[in-house]
Amino acid sequence: MRRRSLLELASLAVGSGAMASLWPGEGRARQTSRALQAPRPLRKGSRLRALNPGTWMDPDTDFNPLVQRCEAQGWILEVPEHVRGQWQWFSAPDAQRCQVIEQAWNDPTLDGVLYVGGGWGAARVLEAGVQFPKRSFWSLGFSDSSALLLAQWNAGLLGAIHGSTGGPEEQWSRTVSLLNGAPTAPLQGRALRAGIVQGPLVVSNLTVATHLIGTPWFPSLQGSVLVLEDVGEAPYRVDRMLTQWRSAGLLNSVAGVACGRFSWKEDDILPGDFSMAGILEERLGDLGVPLLLDLPLGHGLPNQSLPLGVKAQLNGNDGTLQLLR
Repeated sequence: MRRRSLLELASLAVGSGAMASLWPGEGRARQTSRALQAPRPLRKGSRLRALNPGTWMDPDTDFNPLVQRCEAQGWILEVPEHVRGQWQWFSAPDAQRCQVIEQAWNDPTLDGVLYVGGGWGAARVLEAGVQFPKRSFWSLGFSDSSALLLAQWNAGLLGAIHGSTGGPEEQWSRTVSLLNGAPTAPLQGRALRAGIVQGPLVVSNLTVATHLIGTPWFPSLQGSVLVLEDVGEAPYRVDRMLTQWRSAGLLNSVAGVACGRFSWKEDDILPGDFSMAGILEERLGDLGVPLLLDLPLGHGLPNQSLPLGVKAQLNGNDGTLQLLR
């Protein structure tokens, strides 16, 4: 339950935005005859809908703060009753969760969705056959919802954002800027391997992405700036996952790598074990590409938003990650 309680910090994730300069897709479904456009920036009157693609939430969850944040921007947020539903471990059966996601994506009056909740179950929605229409569409979430964000980008559809609508105003302001198409400040991390590279962002929870390897929903990492974070995983389990990525050749073609927050229980480390920073540096530091650690994103605070597919510059000299317009 501890891991679930941590993942539920992912609650209240908002349909979110990308910047103007976007790379064409590299995944299987992204080989289209024309480049897809980013969703248009949100404006007064834009409509968003909350969806819970995973584990059931406390039915007393208060969405008023999120509704009010959206209202302050002139956006209208719908919170359907099924968000608070419960079926076994999930908010609804897989087929029903799949249906409500497709309904939102196909609703011409909606500009985006907010993936709320956490836990697990989003990958089951993909398995159930959810189909994204060829429509760039704002969607924001993180943690377990990373599965849907990755699948959206793999389909060549822009607008997926890794981030949360919770947290302090400074964090929310960055999300608003992304949704509005406004510039955002660089994120500051700790440089471990020098160099300056550019590429489309692929951002995810490590565990969730690892469990999509070998599926139709895992995007190409060719030329990408890969950003990973995780929670509740001891260093030795992170080592196992990154070793799988290495052994599968997934890291051979990335332009650069950055890590957000990796948090775990201290008693998961035994005397003589690697530290988490030691594992990340040892498994990612010999790829021949710039490497950053400690970006301010992931479970906990701050959790700064980053959009998938947007061209970014990773600077391994000064430790910054900057979105490019």
